[in-house]
Amino acid sequence: MPKNSFYITRAQLVLDQETLADGAILVEDGFISAVEPLSGNGAREIDLEGRVLMPGMVDLHCDALEKDVEPRPNVYFPLDHACAQADKRNAAAGITTVFHSLSFAQAELGVRNNTVAAQVLRAVHEWNRCALVDNLTHARYEVTDTEAPELLLEMMERNELDLLSFMDHTPGQGSYRDVEAYRRFLAKTYKQSEQELDDLLESKLVNAKGALARIRGLAEDARKHNVALASHDDDNPEKIELMQSLGATISEFPVNIDTARAAKAQGLRTLFGAPNILRGCSHSGCMRALDAVLEGVADVLCADYAPGALLAAVFKLREQAEMPLHEAVKLVTRHPAVAAGLHDRGILAANQRADLIAVREVGGQPLVERVWSEGRCVFTASFCHG
Repeated sequence: MPKNSFYITRAQLVLDQETLADGAILVEDGFISAVEPLSGNGAREIDLEGRVLMPGMVDLHCDALEKDVEPRPNVYFPLDHACAQADKRNAAAGITTVFHSLSFAQAELGVRNNTVAAQVLRAVHEWNRCALVDNLTHARYEVTDTEAPELLLEMMERNELDLLSFMDHTPGQGSYRDVEAYRRFLAKTYKQSEQELDDLLESKLVNAKGALARIRGLAEDARKHNVALASHDDDNPEKIELMQSLGATISEFPVNIDTARAAKAQGLRTLFGAPNILRGCSHSGCMRALDAVLEGVADVLCADYAPGALLAAVFKLREQAEMPLHEAVKLVTRHPAVAAGLHDRGILAANQRADLIAVREVGGQPLVERVWSEGRCVFTASFCHG
């Protein structure tokens, strides 16, 4: 019998096209070997007693690690400690593949600068050797940064980078059309003085002039090194067309419905934040993610800044959008996996990684009860009441 084999029975199996009320799967050597097998082939049986069993979630964009590194402005924790805490939190949230989003933005704001971001990215890469779940890296390149491209290319050459997105926070466009709202956000979040804010915004405006050439160069480097590409806060169809021409496969947080439609038309996967679904609105004044779902222009949900929101948003869509569970689940499993070029996960099917989560609804909340990463049980919880 293969090592690390087990047979999950009496589960609500969330498959690609349906949810089976009473299903079973067989796992051998870290992979799903059969869905609805005739028997467990002698493997240890795990009876889920009707719990939902779905693929482990794939999160393409989460910057929560920044708060693990810098919990308060200019207060830093050791990087290995921060990575370990984030790893445990993602396991408990049912996220079995996470792309930690780190901002490369010169010496802009706390952890959001090239030196610290590079250190954290490499720490993630090192930690993944002993991690509970698959910890990958997502470099968010601020296009007004003149220094980061060389550093990002070095990381691509060392195979330390898994996803690259182009982030434009130039005042007056994208999700920061309202410059005063942008100033208030920066002042509150990063405790910047009025002079520091003036200098930061002026620097962004000056450096925006050479942004397109830097973007083109980095996009070419990413294609050479098989690094997935994403755009960020797209605000018009013209920007979508440019990003698609550069090889982007993902449009993160399109700010309006017309831009989201344009992304779909160009073949890009659209990504929205799960917190937006839970809160019912965007924290930056952009479009509601629920509207994108209802219009059929939302392909992927991400944790954004709150890993715990991802599963809750999936189950909320069953009510708000009257979406079948298997369709909602694909927003956080198969769709993000395919968008990032990860074709070995995100679906309950033979020969896929055994990244699995068992979910129980407790007090009206969907909560993760067990998590397997490549067939290893990495998280369990026991709730008092169902």
